[in-house]
Amino acid sequence: MIDPQTLERWRNAPRLTSFADFFQRTASGKGGAPDLGRPEPDLSLLDFDLDCAIYGDTDTRLFGIFDNHYYASIPYRLEETCRLGAAIFSFSQRIWARAARPATIYTLGTGTGCLARSLAALGGGRIETLACSPTPANREAFFAKRGSEHAHFFLGPFFELDAKRYADDPDLLAFREGFDILFEDTTFQMYDRDRAAQLAFITPRLRQGGVLVQVQKLAHEDEGIYEERERQKDDLFKSRYFSRSQIAEKKTEVLTTMTDCQVDLQATVAALRLFFRYAVLTWNSGNFYTIVSSNSRASILEFVSLMVKPAIPPGFCYEKLPTVVIDTEAEPLTPDLSWRRANTMTSIAPKPRLAA
Repeated sequence: MIDPQTLERWRNAPRLTSFADFFQRTASGKGGAPDLGRPEPDLSLLDFDLDCAIYGDTDTRLFGIFDNHYYASIPYRLEETCRLGAAIFSFSQRIWARAARPATIYTLGTGTGCLARSLAALGGGRIETLACSPTPANREAFFAKRGSEHAHFFLGPFFELDAKRYADDPDLLAFREGFDILFEDTTFQMYDRDRAAQLAFITPRLRQGGVLVQVQKLAHEDEGIYEERERQKDDLFKSRYFSRSQIAEKKTEVLTTMTDCQVDLQATVAALRLFFRYAVLTWNSGNFYTIVSSNSRASILEFVSLMVKPAIPPGFCYEKLPTVVIDTEAEPLTPDLSWRRANTMTSIAPKPRLAA
């Protein structure tokens, strides 16, 4: 149970107050769209992996207006979505086969819910997905390209999806028993810094053996390092899609306030440790990180083993991956942690050069 003071703080958070107009304008196409180009996945970074290519094709076909803004803003985040989406799809198919029921996935605060729609479309009834957003334009985008009747949407912030709403809302019937995968994508940082309280709200919805996947922008103990990574993002990546004036405008309107609710990796791990026995860092791009957590050693090893290696140029990655950040002494993860080999589409991959 979350105390009333915390809920009130979330209701008055930037995402629902000072940022609300920015997100509505951007999601409805009235501002914020990249003016220099549209992001497309670079399959070469994914070793031309077939599963990632299939997921990426599905995802980009279902893009809403906000998705172009999002993927043009974070270096190589679209390739990470292809990588994560393919792994989540495979993991979900295995759950369906073992449990003889649809796998359930909740993507909280993920804009147009493109990940949820793509997975439901690929799942063909074997995956039920739920997305939420407090932005009406994101709901419109969701249903404009729903992709599948097995993709569901809740209009509102993540903390309004409480136990009573799951019990009372017939549209949420498929999710009353919880989720196999929870996916939090740069959502917590929009509300406050109390990661323990945020996790306490969502983790009871995780089924036994379930996995939490988080993509977060993290603070750094050295402010100079944080700012240098921000300059790299703006100068070497965002400048491909946004004009200098657009980049400066967003920094003034949103990013300066957003940093107030960010926490560093140490604080993130400390909060996760309250709820999970295992956690692995699986991706890093500048100040952005993907962290996978679970109380099941088998589940987290299986999930990571379904991911190809990180699709990120070395100059943007500052971590050795994968890195275990929460572990047990009795059953450590590290000896058995590995990526899968890419299922390379040889017909389109560059041919290796022969030595002279």
